[in-house]
Amino acid sequence: MSVIEVERKRELGDVVALRTRLADTGFREVGTSVEVDTYYSRPDVDFLATVECLRVRRSDEFAEITYKPPSDAVTHSAAGVIAKPETTVVLSSPSQATAADTLLDVLGMVALCTVEKSRTSFRHPDHDDVTVAIDLVTGVGPFVETEVMAHDPAVATLLLDEVERQLGLTACPVVRLPYRDLILHRTTA
Repeated sequence: MSVIEVERKRELGDVVALRTRLADTGFREVGTSVEVDTYYSRPDVDFLATVECLRVRRSDEFAEITYKPPSDAVTHSAAGVIAKPETTVVLSSPSQATAADTLLDVLGMVALCTVEKSRTSFRHPDHDDVTVAIDLVTGVGPFVETEVMAHDPAVATLLLDEVERQLGLTACPVVRLPYRDLILHRTTA
């Protein structure tokens, strides 16, 4: 079985309080980046309806193309946990993101929107497979995303639940929509 990403996203009211709880529980900041994601759909399949993801991500440090398959009751639980395999192609340099956008355009893919976020990632020295990220999404607000990389989604979900409890995140509302959809809803509202 391949490694999958198990994650849950929550609205974040108090970024400073979370940073304090992260430090108090042993998490350490491992990096901050600004990521700009351009999301695409196929002309014959509505990726918003299927909750598929095809994006080109660019930052100062890297660029990549990622695809996540459609969501269903197995991959997207009622508790807001998402467990999907991802296919990611790392591009040779950040400047290659423009070439990737051009390729998807000439193949007929439909550009949906662009999401810009500042992401600060944290890891615990005892849990290399767990990342907690504070995302400040331009035009939408702050969020926290807890991600666990694992072979077994059930075990990963238990660890995700435990980390969220330790950090006091269980009272924060779960966000079931991808950032892409939050941006699109904001622009059409």
